[in-house]
Amino acid sequence: MKENVLKSFIRDTYKSASIIPYFITGQVLLFILLHIFDLLSFSETTSVDLYKILSQESILPNSFKEFITQPWSFITHPFIYTSLWNLLFDCIWLYWVGNMFLNFLNNRQFNTVFIGGMVLGAIIFLALGFIPIFQSLPVSWSTSAFGLAGILSSLALLIPNSELRLLLLGNIKFKWVAGVYLGLQFAFLMTTNKGAAISYLLIVFLGMLFTHQLQRGKDWSLIFKKKNHKLKVVKGNYYEQRKDIEQEYPDQQQIDQILDKISLKGYESLSTKEKDMLFRASKKEH
Repeated sequence: MKENVLKSFIRDTYKSASIIPYFITGQVLLFILLHIFDLLSFSETTSVDLYKILSQESILPNSFKEFITQPWSFITHPFIYTSLWNLLFDCIWLYWVGNMFLNFLNNRQFNTVFIGGMVLGAIIFLALGFIPIFQSLPVSWSTSAFGLAGILSSLALLIPNSELRLLLLGNIKFKWVAGVYLGLQFAFLMTTNKGAAISYLLIVFLGMLFTHQLQRGKDWSLIFKKKNHKLKVVKGNYYEQRKDIEQEYPDQQQIDQILDKISLKGYESLSTKEKDMLFRASKKEH
């Protein structure tokens, strides 16, 4: 019997350990819920403006006094979108650059950059609310743009010369694509939300710093690595087993050399063996 298309789609979408499909699903479901509430309020089915309540209580205010009355907004704000175009644009970019990131690095490193970007961006945004010049601008923040900024800037340093084929434009290096996207986003925020613009710029810098440190052998994501203290007794020759393990996964020095080569010459410069080593290394922490 032919498998149900919906079941096949769900299985293929959520079978990976990546948070990307789950995160996008959360954004879409909240967007649908928001606009169901909007329709209910518009049709006067309910006298309570549920759309306004949910949207205002879920976004991140720049005032700390307001924030302490709705602390959950620290978690909910990346999922709140009121514009369909903005939602589609961010979801497509997250799916595209997120999976590109996972082609080179692992889930733990992705989570560190993406979630870390949103968390640090929110903290910086709140901190700027203590500065008088920003207190006169009663703005708030939502969407996952801080996380996307971290991923894009990190990739721009990791694979700057990797070429993308774009419709009508031909082959373009990834660093130019990332640069244009980040530059336009920053320019737009400077005209609408200066606090978010400064936070955005700092997250771009931190995303690049993460890759820079990674290329020097310092993986910041290791602080989130679970340590297994249990001893496991195995049979067989220890040296043969150790040799098999070393062949299965490259060591950190080999990974650093491959990342340096990507940074200088692009992903296409890697040999088949190097690509295979990078692939196996990325799967080690999945």
